[in-house]
Amino acid sequence: MKQKPVLITRVLFGLFFFVFGLNGFFHLMPIPSMPEPASAFMTALVDTGYMIQLIKGTEVVAGLMLLTNMWAPLALILLAPIIVNIALFHTLLAPDGMAIAFVIVAIEIFLAWSYRDRFASVLMRN
Repeated sequence: MKQKPVLITRVLFGLFFFVFGLNGFFHLMPIPSMPEPASAFMTALVDTGYMIQLIKGTEVVAGLMLLTNMWAPLALILLAPIIVNIALFHTLLAPDGMAIAFVIVAIEIFLAWSYRDRFASVLMRN
């Protein structure tokens, strides 16, 4: 594993999820306009009363885990379903953000590959 590229990528990825997770609670950045299906989906998540808080809370915690390098492989596992939903959201509902979704997926794959030795026991068949 090349340490410096992994370190820089891990820290920037952690910072990304930490900041955007906090944004879900404190509304630090304006919400961009979205196509109607994307807006309806986001409204449905908010209307559940807990889903946005769960997603954004997971982003904050996983972002901190990546920033501090404490349980980074676990952080990648926690972020995986969120990243799948980000990719599908931008593919199916809001294609304008497809480039950032592609970058997020690529970074997740790069970091997962960099930590692949840590996932070996999880991926072993019983």
